[in-house]
Amino acid sequence: MTMVPRAFVRALRQQPTKLATAHAAPLRSFSALSRQQPLSSRLPAPARARIMSRWYSDAAKEAEGEKKESAEQAKETADPLKVELEAKNKEITNLKDQYLRSVADFRNLQDRTKREMQAAKDFAIQKFAKDLVESVDNFDLALQNVPAEKLESNDEQFKELKQLHGGLKMTETILMNTLKKHGLERFDPSEAGEKFDPNVHEATFQTPQPDKEDGTCFYTTQKGFKLNGRILRAAKVGVVKNS
Repeated sequence: MTMVPRAFVRALRQQPTKLATAHAAPLRSFSALSRQQPLSSRLPAPARARIMSRWYSDAAKEAEGEKKESAEQAKETADPLKVELEAKNKEITNLKDQYLRSVADFRNLQDRTKREMQAAKDFAIQKFAKDLVESVDNFDLALQNVPAEKLESNDEQFKELKQLHGGLKMTETILMNTLKKHGLERFDPSEAGEKFDPNVHEATFQTPQPDKEDGTCFYTTQKGFKLNGRILRAAKVGVVKNS
């Protein structure tokens, strides 16, 4: 019988232990790796921030898309009564706006009609007044043509003339008061020393007057008339012109 060396036997006994140790090493390394931190946490801070921001951005876009889809679905599946209520509210708003506009237009029409009626009332006698002022002018001319010395004289021969003058003067006063009640007034620019105004006066001549200012109405050839503040007939006047 052949004898096996003891050294060989000891080597065979130790071989399974080495093989088991060799197979166990990869398992230990894998478990160690599994216990280590994730790869993203081991990256530098800037790179990790870029990765995380990209991930959150994509997540936000997905969430927004889901919200839009849910909103569209909600619109499609909205309650018909709610849709009808919104339509009725819109119709009520439009009708209210139309009503307010109609009321405003009607009030404007009322104001305009009132002004037109008042103007028609104020100037209804305009044509009649124009014809009447000529008669008033004749009264004025008749009174002006009586010499003042004859009116101041105590001579009996001028008694009837003074009585006639007094009657004409009284008639003119009553007539002018009556016309004034209806808005017709007479004015004399030279008595008040008014400045010439082309809208109110009509210049018939110009002459120097050293004691008066330029443009002053110093003489009246024909008195003017106003009907409710509107010029019915311009006064014919002489105007001062020193320069």
